[in-house]
Amino acid sequence: MTAALPGARRRGRDAGPRARFRDLLPYLAEHRPVLVGVIVLGVIGAGLSLAQPLLVEQVVTRVQAGTGIGTIVAAVAVVVAVGAVLSGVQHYLLQRTGTSVVLSARTRLIRHLLRLPVADFDRRRTGDLVARVGTDTTLLYAVLTQGLVDAVGGSLTFFGAIIGMAILDPVLLGLTVLIVLFAIVVVGGLTRRIRTASRRQQDAVGTLTAEVERSISAVRTIRAAGATDRETDAVLGVARKAWSAGVDVARASAPVVPIASLTLNLAFLVVIGVGGFRVAAGAITIGSLVAFLLFLFLMVMPLGQAFGAASSVASALGALGRITEVLELPQETADDAADAVPTSSPAPAIAFDSVSFSYRGADGAVVEVLHDVSFEVPRGTRTALVGPSGAGKSTMLSLLERFYDVDGGEIRIGGIDLKRLPREVLRAQFGYVEQDAPALAGTIRDNLTLAAPLATEEDCLRALDAVNLRSAVLKHREGLDAQVGEEGVLLSGGERQRLAIARALLADAPILLLDESTSNLDGRNEQLLRDSLAAAAEGRTTVVIAHRLSTVVDADQIVVVDGGRVVAAGPHAELLDASPLYRELAATQLLV
Repeated sequence: MTAALPGARRRGRDAGPRARFRDLLPYLAEHRPVLVGVIVLGVIGAGLSLAQPLLVEQVVTRVQAGTGIGTIVAAVAVVVAVGAVLSGVQHYLLQRTGTSVVLSARTRLIRHLLRLPVADFDRRRTGDLVARVGTDTTLLYAVLTQGLVDAVGGSLTFFGAIIGMAILDPVLLGLTVLIVLFAIVVVGGLTRRIRTASRRQQDAVGTLTAEVERSISAVRTIRAAGATDRETDAVLGVARKAWSAGVDVARASAPVVPIASLTLNLAFLVVIGVGGFRVAAGAITIGSLVAFLLFLFLMVMPLGQAFGAASSVASALGALGRITEVLELPQETADDAADAVPTSSPAPAIAFDSVSFSYRGADGAVVEVLHDVSFEVPRGTRTALVGPSGAGKSTMLSLLERFYDVDGGEIRIGGIDLKRLPREVLRAQFGYVEQDAPALAGTIRDNLTLAAPLATEEDCLRALDAVNLRSAVLKHREGLDAQVGEEGVLLSGGERQRLAIARALLADAPILLLDESTSNLDGRNEQLLRDSLAAAAEGRTTVVIAHRLSTVVDADQIVVVDGGRVVAAGPHAELLDASPLYRELAATQLLV
């Protein structure tokens, strides 16, 4: 298979899956006991609400008859008070459960995101993924807090009110139902528009988050280039697009509230007008008309809540579609068939055997990176990969870590096809220092112990000694607990690089993979680090990528790569005679 080309743009935003209401159910099922309790409270609350019109009818009837109303008024007061208390408890449980649903969604999304193949991160913008974890999951809160579970009690109130109204006056009920049905049909059409507009809005917000994240991470470059105003204008242009998408959502949802209000007012006026005539004609009593009006409010109130909930749920489903799009991406394979374990066989530590690999570009075109690459790295030796930029050297290390899988050929670790090694076991064989030597926001200790969580403070200090970084760390009052800043901004480039190497050494892996590990170091620190690495690599296998040949002239083997092919291999002196490309590289660096 081919991997996605780094930097390729993600697929069109409208290509993502459309979420349906049933896609929300797994999130709700995790909180079933609390939701059941909320529903029970809603049912009791609905029963108390439905009792109120009947009690009020009795009050009116007794007043007309001139009998005592003390007991019935007390009953009304108790019903109202108990209903209010239950409503408060239900509100708390809904808010708490809504927050829990957001946590559940974020947990699922984060667990999935951090296990996606590296190729997916190559073609997706970090800020957009961050927005899905933050902004999109927050919208799920509205599903519960704005009426989804409350709809159960509301439905009972709604249908109970209809039954009560049918008993009191079927004619008035028929007129009311006609008005309500018209409103339901109109709001149903609006809901589809709201969902589509909400999806576009969330996509726009994700793009804005990505743009802001890109600009902030490169703020020094932007300032130095005098491009602050241009960059600001570009980001504001994206912000205006997000605003426009938000206006579309507002435009789609704006009619919902007026329709709910119009429905209530129109139904009320019809009942008052027609009901007045029916009271005058003796068809119903005044008490029945009053009870009917109260039932009308009980029917329309959950209907208005349902209209508002439809708008909120539509927005939440738009966000859920973006969440589902990520959750449907396949994770790194589970390696179910990988059952091999590393051995101490005499086979080479690493062997590339006719390896080919390609990236897939944004337009679907295949970009070949490695072609029929073969070489071996004997155990306990130091091998350097050299060649022009873009020759495929860093890709080889990515293939060793199985960030991508080869298209053809085979890579063996200790004589075992690396695909037979579970990924965790495979990666435990390597201490890997990436080209840009990233540092994670947090403390120096956090960065050092990333691959060795049980390392002691003394272990950490020894690793820092090995890269000549101990004195720089201890000058901070916090020592190992000193913060490194976002992406290690509080460290110099050389310090970040040495910290990354110390992290790899602390992991104590049998194979070191170093990608341009000394590119940011001055001459003094470079020599100190070379001496330290030589000591640390004793008994280890080391593969190092270097543009500065002076750092690898003493390597046991130098593999020359050009255009994705191995064009020569051997020690420094031999390559000067045998490889024109290596001789050219050495000449440009004054090594011949």
